[in-house]
Amino acid sequence: MRNRPIPGSSGRVRPMSLFGAPVLHSPCDEVTDFGPPLARLVEDMFATMYAANGVGLAANQVGVPLRVFVYDCPDDDEVRHLGHIVNPVLTEADGITVRGPEGCLSLPGLEAGTARFDHAVVEGRNAAGEPVRVTGTGWFARCLQHECDHVDGRVYTDRLTGLRRSRALRAARRAPWGRPAGGS
Repeated sequence: MRNRPIPGSSGRVRPMSLFGAPVLHSPCDEVTDFGPPLARLVEDMFATMYAANGVGLAANQVGVPLRVFVYDCPDDDEVRHLGHIVNPVLTEADGITVRGPEGCLSLPGLEAGTARFDHAVVEGRNAAGEPVRVTGTGWFARCLQHECDHVDGRVYTDRLTGLRRSRALRAARRAPWGRPAGGS
């Protein structure tokens, strides 16, 4: 039996910022106010992530340039990880490097093989301002690194090189939602 409401159940779905939007390509601001507006943002982010069938979502993906992300992501053993992190800092990223398919809600329908470490640790705070430390392996480690990149103003295509990067950027420009990738 649940003692807490399902994250996002009282949130509203916000519009998604798409690849090329300036808010996705600039580092986000630290959160300094841990009051009700932050709790509302987190709730809205969960609602938006679930509506888009995602496993993670950063605040700048809904147009808010703050260092916040939410996640509901399994690891490679199908253990579910559910939560949010405010002012996240990737404190460890190590282990083997795995190149796997990676997508992004801000680049809908596109994915590319992206190298990520198989282990990650993120430290930060929850919406009440209490310290949190989250450790992930496998797919969940990929999610944590991906969302930390977002709050640092990066998208996964920034990690690609050579032909893989050229193909991903060309596909983004051709996508129905695409914007010119060169001017961001």
